[in-house]
Amino acid sequence: MPLDKPYKDIPGTTIFDAEESRKGYWLNQFCMSLMQPENRERFKANERAYLDEWAMTEEQKLAVLARDLNRCIANGGNIYFLAKIGATDGKSFQQMAGSMTGMSEEDYRAMMISGGRPIEGNRYQHEWDAKKQKENN
Repeated sequence: MPLDKPYKDIPGTTIFDAEESRKGYWLNQFCMSLMQPENRERFKANERAYLDEWAMTEEQKLAVLARDLNRCIANGGNIYFLAKIGATDGKSFQQMAGSMTGMSEEDYRAMMISGGRPIEGNRYQHEWDAKKQKENN
């Protein structure tokens, strides 16, 4: 019986709970392997071959290859583990976060310095749904 998860109504947010942890176990283990220099070198030498050593889903592997962090999170990735991919690629956490929002690093930095996204219109998924519906009409 699934647990009631009222936090699922937060738009644009995936809460890394036990279910997400189970789903992303091997993806996150792969990310942690990148803490070892020899594993980073093996990954950079042949990304697909290194990924194929892990019991990840094909979707997880494709998300990593595309460096689509939002897709990785949707497949159980935890941002703190995924940061190891960014570090392997020489990216800062700020660059990674900017890529996840569709903003440039500079625009993302400016938004965060100014206080982040406004709470109005961003509290509940139905607010985003209403905004999308209004834009489509």
